[in-house]
Amino acid sequence: MDGNSNMKEMEKNSFLSGKILSSLVHFSVPLMLALLLQALYGGVDLAVVGLFGNASELSAVATGSQVMQSITVLISGLTMGVTVLLGQVIGAGDYKKGSCIICGEVKLFFWIALVITVFMIFFAKRAAMLMNVPSEALDKTVLYIRICSAGVIFITAYNGISGIFRAMGNSKAPFIFVLIASVVNIVLDLIFVGLLGFGVSGAAVATVLAQCGSVLFSLFYIKRKPLPFKIEKQNFANSGYKREIIKVGLPIALQDFLVNISFLIITSIINKIGLVASASIGIAEKLFVFLSIVPVSFMSALSAFVAQNVGSGNYHRAKKAFWITEGISVPVGVIMFLITFFKGDCLASMFTSDAMVIDSTRVYLKGCSFEYLLIAVSFCMVGFFNGMGKTRFVMLQGLFAAFCVRIPLSYIFSIMPGGGMFYISLAVPVSAIVSLFFCIIYYIILMSRLKKTGRI
Repeated sequence: MDGNSNMKEMEKNSFLSGKILSSLVHFSVPLMLALLLQALYGGVDLAVVGLFGNASELSAVATGSQVMQSITVLISGLTMGVTVLLGQVIGAGDYKKGSCIICGEVKLFFWIALVITVFMIFFAKRAAMLMNVPSEALDKTVLYIRICSAGVIFITAYNGISGIFRAMGNSKAPFIFVLIASVVNIVLDLIFVGLLGFGVSGAAVATVLAQCGSVLFSLFYIKRKPLPFKIEKQNFANSGYKREIIKVGLPIALQDFLVNISFLIITSIINKIGLVASASIGIAEKLFVFLSIVPVSFMSALSAFVAQNVGSGNYHRAKKAFWITEGISVPVGVIMFLITFFKGDCLASMFTSDAMVIDSTRVYLKGCSFEYLLIAVSFCMVGFFNGMGKTRFVMLQGLFAAFCVRIPLSYIFSIMPGGGMFYISLAVPVSAIVSLFFCIIYYIILMSRLKKTGRI
């Protein structure tokens, strides 16, 4: 099988023609399933350790996985740069440039993975200490981070390959890749943690082996169904495309990374309260990944959809797609709000049987619940801006909301007399309001500019 079959599949599933809703649904459903599996993939370590371990192990995996999540979002942010650039050149029909972008991605991501791996292995203890991990969980957290850091090369490879397929309008392949990883991770977690009693180290090794298996399968998939881009040696010598990837992807990567760092800072603030609070904030962050799947998937879908249509000059179609996703995302946001506000204890009980941790998580989720109403709107807007190439604005608004609103408020609420998890959680929806405000203003400005230039 050659690249022509994949080219035909890409054209068949093109974002550039046909009904917008069916095209978005066709792309978004596998993406949602992939995000769900990724959430399960990250949450299963926590659930299995919570089932077979103690509070210190639960805290170690919760905090350690948050540290590794910071690395993942940095890499996935850069991958979005590849998705946007590749989507635009596909829309313009310039497949030669697409080949150069892929070659630039391979070189760039290899060095990034190498540097991050070495850094994280040597500075794992420092990272855990900065997180104010309770003393009972410190050594276990360091061990979890160091073992998982060995899998950064696989995290990088998976995200890089998946970003290429999503730019092509193919979200099924990334879903299959993460499905493989999830199944392997669940099986190995149950064996290493549940059956053999390896605890934190078993959960970490299971994660790395699952990531490795996913990448190996993705390479086999590409061998059977080659990409519709001709990869040549001379394309690797052109460093200009690495700079383009960095230019578009770095603002997204920095925004995602630093916002995630802000979550770690907040976790560090809450860790000072005690072991129960530490475990509950870890569970709440894991639940966010599940509960925000629809707006997050639309954010990614719009980035690819809008990029292709901007590349072809069809701004009307890009704008219409944005409003269609908002119409679906907002009602889902209302449902997620109701679940987290009224049933936070039920959600927490999926990760632990500790009554104190469940109640602490319930209280925190009640205050956070309003966030799901707000991100239902703002995440779709961010996806639209990414596809338009306006990644610098996305970075600036995200950093302002995180570092100028969420962190200061979290700290202030944490030291207030009589303050607790509920008051700290209120910083979350307040920062989401600020982010949404900036997004709405920028959308109005952007539409005004496009009207003046006659593009809409």
